[in-house]
Parts: sequence; C-alpha cells; structure tokens
Amino acid sequence: MLDKSKWSPSAVLMAMTGIIVVCIGVYFVLFRPPMLPEDVRYLQLTDADLSALGQRLRDWLGYVFVVLGGFAMATGILMITLAATAFRSREPIAVFGSILGGAASIGTMTAVNFAINSDFRWALLALFALWAASLIAYWLEGAKAR
Repeated sequence: MLDKSKWSPSAVLMAMTGIIVVCIGVYFVLFRPPMLPEDVRYLQLTDADLSALGQRLRDWLGYVFVVLGGFAMATGILMITLAATAFRSREPIAVFGSILGGAASIGTMTAVNFAINSDFRWALLALFALWAASLIAYWLEGAKAR
C-alpha cells in the first residue's frame, strides 16, 4: 500500500513541471520582447517591414505576451497545487485533470512550437517529456501498489 501522505516520484515530477511552467510565464511577463528573431524569421519580415509595424503593434504584442505569461503562471501554480494535493494523495480525478490540463497547455505549446520551427521546440519537448514521465510514474506507482 502506498503512503499517500509522502511525496511520490510522480507528484515530484508533476510539481517540477509546474515550476518550469511558472518560469515560462515569468519570462513572458517580464522578459520576452514583442518580436523574437524566430518570429521575424517565420514571418519573413525585412527591416523595413519591422519599421512599418510601428510601436503600437509592438506595445499590443507586449500586452498579449503579458496575458499569455499570466495564464502560464496560473497553469503552473495549479499544476504545483494539484501535485501537492490530489495527485499526491492519488485521487482518481487528479490524473484525469493532469492529462487534460497538460495536453491542453504543454501539449499544445509543444506542438505549435514544432509547427513553427521555434528555437524553443526541443526545450518544450523536454518539458512535455517531464510531464509525461509524471503520468507514467503515477501509473507505475499504482501498478506496484496493487
């Protein structure tokens, strides 16, 4: 029988995933510029095109990334909370929420970054693997306890 009061490897991995997602959110809120070199490359913009975009569009993109970062921080905080509570105590709904929430957030983010050939795609794939490892560990822990 598993001791539901201790931090299992699956809960630790899920919490680590949440911490990284919070850090991504902080980056988007505080440090991400409106246009990265990969954005310019993907959009095939010239210097003249960038000048024509104007400051208002750059300001608007900054706001968009602040909102996106806020949602990433919230998602990470919720992942950490889930790991520390229902996931750790092996509530059945916790793994269901972890699968859906992780697929919608980390899965979508990873897939889109591969689709646009982002410079961050491999780092995000590693994050996806960490999240998946938490779910695999959860399953293995349950199988071992039976």
